[in-house]
Amino acid sequence: MRQVDEARVNAFCELVAKGELPEREHTIGIKDTGLSPQAVRDMFHSQLLSRLLDLKARQMQQQGQGFYTIGSAGHEGNVVLGQLLGLQDMLFLHYRSGALFMQRSKLLPGSTPLYDMLLAFAASAEDPIAGGRHKVFGSLPLNIPPQTSTIASHLPKAVGTAYSIPLHKQLNSQGVLAGDAVVMCSFGDASLNHSTAQGALNTAAWIHYRHLPLPLLLVCEDNGLGISVKTPTDWVAMSCKQRPGIKYFYADGLDMLAVYQASVKAIDYVRRYRRPALLHLRMVRLYGHAGSDAQTSYLSSQEIQRQEQQDPLLYSARLLLDLNIMSAQDIIAGCQQQWEQVSRVAGEVVKRPKLTTRQQVMSTITACVQQKPLPDLPSTAARKLLFGNEWRQLSQPQPLNKLLNFALADLLLQYPQIVICGEDVGKKGGVYGVTSRLQHKFGPARVMDALLDEQSILGLATGLAHNGFLPVAEIQFLAYLHNAEDQLRGEAATLAFFSQGQFTNPMVIRIAGLAYQRGFGGHFHNDNSLAVLRDIPGLVIACPANGADAVAMLRSAVAYAWQQQRVVVFIEPIALYTTKDLHQVGDNLWAQVYPEIGQTIEVGEIGVDGNEAPIAIITYGNGVRLSQQAIRILEQQDGLPIKLIDLRWLAPIHVEALVKEIQHCSHILIVDECRQTGSVSEQLVTLLVEHLKPLPVVERITAADSFIPLGAAANLVLPQCDEIVQRVRQMWHTYSGTNENAPSTHSELTAGGVA
Repeated sequence: MRQVDEARVNAFCELVAKGELPEREHTIGIKDTGLSPQAVRDMFHSQLLSRLLDLKARQMQQQGQGFYTIGSAGHEGNVVLGQLLGLQDMLFLHYRSGALFMQRSKLLPGSTPLYDMLLAFAASAEDPIAGGRHKVFGSLPLNIPPQTSTIASHLPKAVGTAYSIPLHKQLNSQGVLAGDAVVMCSFGDASLNHSTAQGALNTAAWIHYRHLPLPLLLVCEDNGLGISVKTPTDWVAMSCKQRPGIKYFYADGLDMLAVYQASVKAIDYVRRYRRPALLHLRMVRLYGHAGSDAQTSYLSSQEIQRQEQQDPLLYSARLLLDLNIMSAQDIIAGCQQQWEQVSRVAGEVVKRPKLTTRQQVMSTITACVQQKPLPDLPSTAARKLLFGNEWRQLSQPQPLNKLLNFALADLLLQYPQIVICGEDVGKKGGVYGVTSRLQHKFGPARVMDALLDEQSILGLATGLAHNGFLPVAEIQFLAYLHNAEDQLRGEAATLAFFSQGQFTNPMVIRIAGLAYQRGFGGHFHNDNSLAVLRDIPGLVIACPANGADAVAMLRSAVAYAWQQQRVVVFIEPIALYTTKDLHQVGDNLWAQVYPEIGQTIEVGEIGVDGNEAPIAIITYGNGVRLSQQAIRILEQQDGLPIKLIDLRWLAPIHVEALVKEIQHCSHILIVDECRQTGSVSEQLVTLLVEHLKPLPVVERITAADSFIPLGAAANLVLPQCDEIVQRVRQMWHTYSGTNENAPSTHSELTAGGVA
């Protein structure tokens, strides 16, 4: 492979020496662009260096010293964007942005992009952005958040980031980005077809249509191939040219001057008018999709040869010669010197330290370079003014949805960085009234109605978080999250991991979820599966069971997201939003008084009801209310004292606290309203097996592995109170006589003062 890569270098030099270079159409001259000869020469240097790095990456892989070969060969025309966009502008980059990255690095004195990129190829722990966890284009000083898989998933947050810039101006606040900054987001022609890209484009156009500013430059680098699938020649232009609200620009990526001229116009349009634009660059892809890609399996030799002849480096070399900026000898000598430099540095980086322990790898999952201080609690006078006639309601028992509404009002008052976004959260106040009147109190800039598109909602939240806001996004129903789960899994939750905590996107995502809704059925509104969330590393998941806990936990969730710069998902049991009664109609035992300002339940803190008892029920969400109903029956009819443990936080589970509360129990029942497969109870059983010696009797009640049907039939597949009662009785009578730690009769339960 070394010979192959050096042959490519030599072949380029030979073509330059012979003058066998493609002819340029001299429609654009250097004077038309305002570029200096030195600037053109400098950009060619970045193009060439990017190409040599591509070749070296493949060579390193063949030698077992490199681990990433998706290159930028053929896309070097994007170098001009690295020249034109300032460091104040945030860039979300396509993975073929080597030349752009090289050129942008030159804006920052002291940068070492060659060394840094080779460290990334070698998966060295000293890679300054990802620390050996991935090869990404990213840099904090260059204002480039890392992207790990840019199959359009980064477009929604680019829209959100662009939206955040004028929003700060409207709110008279200061974000990370300057007020005149623009956001650039590049992607490929195949990615354009992804629903995520189409949703982001639609959102950008919708924002413009509402006469709201959006300084966003989208760059489609169109090489005509999605790995092996060809893109029709005119598809990108036909798809984007007539899109309302987004200004279209085009250039041939083979011609540096043409790209420069079009880019100047596009960037100036976005920066001056604060409107979105799309720059369509026609590119060519050389050497295949990646090192393992055999182009001959889907392209003919003639097609591959035509691609090689459309090499942008050959066009740039012709430009340099035509303008007498460099001689053929200068270009050849420069190429050979750069190849020697790349080879020399590559030989050094492969010796640099790698990640060697599990702890090293995982240390950045929850990393945060700089923790944020918490704002002061609002004064009583400010709160009285805010709540007005509702002030007296704070001391009266209220259901969950009303208490959450109060909590959000207090948090909006305390945190000027909070922005609430979601479907129907504004004038309507949410489907269940949780955000009622918040827009009236704080305005549409802080409580904003979003499109009916969960990808756009989570992208908006992630983008807002990139620029200093603390978004509290709402997903209307848990099942709707599946439309956009990659915005959590692939984007928001990975940012700290792949940037070593240099970039973060703190947010709280409120989701109305779980089942037991009466009169409002179907699995879309009664989704009882949390598996999609539970396996995302570093994600914090809260699930309160009652209003008072919900308020205290939401305060902690917001504080944790802000101070630790984390992503927190807050699951709100739909069926409990308006529930007031516990045991019988009119008892009002499930309605609660609003907790005093400042009262919190810290992340991981479990809830415990009951003293020492041989039987414990572990549950969460709706299971807490069902278990309390069952416990009353069991204590009154059977004399069984039972300890109730509410997990509250489903990730992370506070294992030590849980074990401490149940280590002396002889019988443990887990009540899990989620499905038998992929549920929290599976994890709990494993934890108990691993941490309790000897192991007590452990059983679980779960929902069936079924979607939730409409009406009363839902009860057939969900845990019920009488099922809990019967299971506890069965467990006790079956196992108490054989478990030496358990009292043998019900009377012994109270004889020792356990009851």
